[in-house]
Amino acid sequence: MALNCGIVGLPNVGKSTIFSAVTSAPAEAANYPFCTIDPNVGMVSVPDPRLDKIVSLIPPAKVIPATVEFVDIAGLVKGASQGEGLGNRFLAAIREVGVIAHVVRCFENPDIIHVNNKIDPAGDIETINIELALADLESVEKRYDKMAKMGRVNKEQQKENEVVLPILDRLKKSLSDGVAARQVVTDPDEIAALYDMHLITMKPVIYVCNVDEDGITEDNEYVKVVKEIAAKEDAKVVVICGKIEAEIAEMDTEEEKKEFLEAVGLEESGLNTLVRSAYETLGLRTFFTAGSDEDRAWTFHAGDKAPRCAGVIHTDFEKGFIRAEVYNCEDLFKYGSELKVKEAGKLRV
Repeated sequence: MALNCGIVGLPNVGKSTIFSAVTSAPAEAANYPFCTIDPNVGMVSVPDPRLDKIVSLIPPAKVIPATVEFVDIAGLVKGASQGEGLGNRFLAAIREVGVIAHVVRCFENPDIIHVNNKIDPAGDIETINIELALADLESVEKRYDKMAKMGRVNKEQQKENEVVLPILDRLKKSLSDGVAARQVVTDPDEIAALYDMHLITMKPVIYVCNVDEDGITEDNEYVKVVKEIAAKEDAKVVVICGKIEAEIAEMDTEEEKKEFLEAVGLEESGLNTLVRSAYETLGLRTFFTAGSDEDRAWTFHAGDKAPRCAGVIHTDFEKGFIRAEVYNCEDLFKYGSELKVKEAGKLRV
């Protein structure tokens, strides 16, 4: 799975505004469809209170947080799977990401055009999901026909077909009905069998509700609709006010940002939640190294063993791995120093 998060949605739902805020990188935003043509890409630091605490206890010369890549993909419209609105170009960009952040407009503003001239989160989600499903359907049908044809003359292909063709047959039926592949293919072996197809609807989704200032502290009716849909898909939901996040992103100091958040009734930026959700949904986790030179967050895949994690720092560490001395962040926070962690017998090998 690609280690990045693609921001998708209908035109004018706030994708580029959210992208600019989350990455502190300018992305053109305008009140008309297809303002974004080529995908914008930005690297984002993953907010982690543990790293902040480590820095306070083990002051370094340099701090390096974990990062995740975000991609701002232009708005999709009905008919995108058939090439409408530069659809083929946009769909190709979505295939290259690991997680989809589906931005849904959950606010009313007559000054901002809605591509369908009405605020309808359920309808917007359905439009996007159908287009992604139809794009996958085309890929599945092509693969099915190719494998069936090769199976007539190749015995090895016949064996593979016995496993894969029934899966593709199920997918053809479900995708025709607009049902995502991830809701149909859940067995790990079946998922592995389809891995090289890079189906868009196999990718995990985070629904991002873009609300106005009044919607950040209490769910409005639009957000409730999105949460009901997400619950059926077992998907995460993040509520963000793109306008507020854009204002926060322009502030110079952390103190200013904190005061502003408190003034609008928030404990932290909604974008922090989005970044962490993307990082976790990608299956990424963090371990830390700390010292006077640098305190650093290192990224590994959930389930990786110690040698593989050591290889994240340097490949030679994995090849010649013998052992690693580690301790839990919570023990450091409890005892206050690495020495006291050792004295408490909390150091593990």
